Amino acid sequence: MPQHDPTHTRVWVVDDDRSVRFVLAEALREAGFLVHSFDGAQAALAALADETQPALVFTDIRMPGMDGLGFLNALKARDPELPVVVMSAWTDIASTAGAFRGGAHEFLSKPFDLDEAVALARRALPAQTASDDASASAQADAAGTAADDHALLGDATAMRELFRAIGRLAQAPLSVLVTGETGTGKELVARALHRESPRARKPFVALNTAAIPAELLESELFGHEAGAFTGATRRHIGRFEQADGGTLFLDEIGDMPAPLQTRLLRVLAEGEFFRVGGRELIRVDVRVIAATHQDLEALVADGRFRADLLHRLDVVRLRLPPLRERAGDVGMLAARFLANAGARFNAPAKKLSADALRLLEAHAWPGNVRELENLCWRLAALAPGQSIRTADVRACLRTAPRATGNADADDWTQPLIAWTRAALGDGHGDVHGRAKQRFEQALLAAALEHTGGHRQQAAELLGLGRNTLTRKLGRKHEPPAG
Repeated sequence: MPQHDPTHTRVWVVDDDRSVRFVLAEALREAGFLVHSFDGAQAALAALADETQPALVFTDIRMPGMDGLGFLNALKARDPELPVVVMSAWTDIASTAGAFRGGAHEFLSKPFDLDEAVALARRALPAQTASDDASASAQADAAGTAADDHALLGDATAMRELFRAIGRLAQAPLSVLVTGETGTGKELVARALHRESPRARKPFVALNTAAIPAELLESELFGHEAGAFTGATRRHIGRFEQADGGTLFLDEIGDMPAPLQTRLLRVLAEGEFFRVGGRELIRVDVRVIAATHQDLEALVADGRFRADLLHRLDVVRLRLPPLRERAGDVGMLAARFLANAGARFNAPAKKLSADALRLLEAHAWPGNVRELENLCWRLAALAPGQSIRTADVRACLRTAPRATGNADADDWTQPLIAWTRAALGDGHGDVHGRAKQRFEQALLAAALEHTGGHRQQAAELLGLGRNTLTRKLGRKHEPPAG
């Protein structure tokens, strides 16, 4: 397809915020585009009758009158191929998924980099974007986010990327593997994928494979006939049949016993199975979303997980970051949890003081978002005043906060100073080389523990190449000099 010449290309910017309209329009004009700005959707739609249709539209979501998603629907009804970039300062599942469901070309989170916006305009113009359902209703509002999505709020880059991925994947009938530490909200991702998909009116069925005894898991998944085993007095419909036409979420898939992995692989490949003790072939149409906190590649290497099953499940992989990687989202999440608690207690929502919020942002959160939610419920019930103080937080926290600032530096530099003094005194020399080797060993061990043994993720977090990390891992088995 021929590339568009920016000097002959109309781009519309629709936003009720004058400053956003101005800076974005100026950046696009400097790049050579013909830019028209509008302060609302109604003005832009009225202009369609009098002006040449634009080649690209940037629109905000939250605007007086018709919002950006309604405007998107109107534009797509007129021309399904028109690229539309939806902008919002409210980065949540409902607005992101609603934008993509309505046919948006991209979702741009505010505040955004102007160079990024211009580059996006250049990429969008040659593309032909068709909506899967241009007439779908997409009246989503961040303030009305579904209650079970609260743990997926966030402005961290990783969360914004996750929202975009969910918005794109919701319409595709692909298997998804969700990874992340315990308590990060993996089931919420699965529910969001289901709710925003064409399967939304069909069942969403969840099963934690680690919570079911191995001898009962087969029956839970595939059902059984009466008399199939001792105690089976009547037919039991399994989770696959319950989820027919909808979505089956299999949590902690890494704990599934090997024989059941083989049965699951057959169902994923052929969409059919027999109940335990049954002779009738059951056919189902189920989208499977699996989740794990384990490194499945490592389990495959150890012979504890089938490689072919991993390939079936891992068509697309989504990683949920731990809360310690998104400390800036703690305040937003805590405010939502405290509001939920206030509503449940039929009382005004309590607020965090600035010092209390800083204490929470410094916490290590080994239990991730689930730990934060539980803490907020305790604070809502136990804090004596409407303003939550640091003393209240300390009284309710069940693990020690992570040290920050100078205290963090002292925690590791003081032992290093002591070790260096001792090493200098032993007279063996090469103190720098010995310290560097031990320092790298500590970094590698901590990074691999953090990623559950996933070398590629560990390398990225440390700023190393995978080959470099592998080479250093080989060295760590060598005894340190001295």
